[in-house]
Amino acid sequence: MEGIQEVYEMVVKGKTKAVELAVQEALSGGSAPATILNDGMIKAMDEVGAQFKTGEIFVPEMLMSARAMKKGIEVLKPHLVTGAVGTAGKAVIGTVAGDLHDIGKNLVAMMLESAGFEVIDLGVDVSREKFAKTIEKNPDVNLVCCSALLTTTLRALRDTVAYLNRASFRKNIKIMVGGAPVTQALADEIGADAYTEDAAECARRARELVKE
Repeated sequence: MEGIQEVYEMVVKGKTKAVELAVQEALSGGSAPATILNDGMIKAMDEVGAQFKTGEIFVPEMLMSARAMKKGIEVLKPHLVTGAVGTAGKAVIGTVAGDLHDIGKNLVAMMLESAGFEVIDLGVDVSREKFAKTIEKNPDVNLVCCSALLTTTLRALRDTVAYLNRASFRKNIKIMVGGAPVTQALADEIGADAYTEDAAECARRARELVKE
């Protein structure tokens, strides 16, 4: 367990180089890859999320931890049973049509990966049709995250969710929305399954949602 504790601490501290070494050492010490992932990395990101929530750390630190986690997963991936990294499910994420903001969306994508999701990141200015086509091509998708950062693109967010709500695959997916001008009231009104204020909360809520 000592090796796993080291992985945990390096992810919490956002040490990308040290985490690679810690993962290697944990593997050499006989720790199971899935245990390193769950007890070392995912648990560490839960702690990072909790610290972000209470204001102990801020976005730059959270990004560093998410990057460290990503590095750790690169080392771990060849040793994991196929699909273990996507244990929580498969998510499609994008910023809606007309909106070119991506920092928040990128952070959410990293946090979702940290929470065990396989993530398909469609980028920015994503049309509702592109969201739908991607889900149709990937029938194992169980989560869709749509982001809008401008009040002027809330209409596109509304349109996208309405479009997905009419799709035949709607019963297989959960829709999450977020972004500065988005509120819980808006999420309820447009028929999304969940809204969260920040990336850390999004990852936690996403895991709950897909289990429902």
